[in-house]
Amino acid sequence: MKKRTELELLKNLKEKRKDIDLIDQKLLSPISQRLCITLEIGEIKEEMGEKIYDPEREKEVLGKLKLKNKGPLEAKELKKIFGTIMEICRKSQN
Repeated sequence: MKKRTELELLKNLKEKRKDIDLIDQKLLSPISQRLCITLEIGEIKEEMGEKIYDPEREKEVLGKLKLKNKGPLEAKELKKIFGTIMEICRKSQN
């Protein structure tokens, strides 16, 4: 197998970083949409007199995501990422 030159490696690195930037931009919109929906849910819960934090619902959400996850993201990282997203959404409802 032929080794790539420094120039080829730098070009490839630049392309991969461009790919990451595009993915990050695509992720931003659904995360923002999720936050908007959770704000609406917070209003509904407030009108109903319910607490914002629902640990059972969060377990349910994480469980569904774990079932859908085909890797290479490990379960603990998935829980960390989505746990953080849910925490931010929850805090924004206060």
